[in-house]
Amino acid sequence: MEHLATTVAREFAVYYEEARADVHKWVDPLSQEEFWMKPYPYGNSVGHLVLHLTGNMSYYIGARVAQNRYVRNRDREFTESDKLDKGRVLEAFDRTIDMVVATVGAQAPDDWLAPYSAEREPEATNRFAILLRCVAHAHHHLGQIIYLRQELARQSGDSLG
Repeated sequence: MEHLATTVAREFAVYYEEARADVHKWVDPLSQEEFWMKPYPYGNSVGHLVLHLTGNMSYYIGARVAQNRYVRNRDREFTESDKLDKGRVLEAFDRTIDMVVATVGAQAPDDWLAPYSAEREPEATNRFAILLRCVAHAHHHLGQIIYLRQELARQSGDSLG
């Protein structure tokens, strides 16, 4: 029987890769303008959500588990006023997913229960918990991205066909 730690690592890697594919499925068709457009007077653009997902995983997994010295500016993830190049934002997101998958694969069986702490995530007391919380967070925001994408299509009269 396969060791639980191996199964956990494999399944986390698969789930993070699925999150990447889903983000690209919904974001790639957007133009540069649509990527940064806020279809509602409240809330975020798709671009800001991708920046936020990148920052979230880069900090909670990169800085705190992989210890890659990432420094987060969480507020800027939601307030970035420069309409950064969509391709570069997605490349940064992809590099972050690559880092997460590599970090997951580097965990030894005992590492999953290693103590963990980070600002804004007091419930995550071990590495397993933070990796689970981050992928759930990614899927939460993916739902928002899908909703924004559908609204952008509705407003422009396009079909998601």
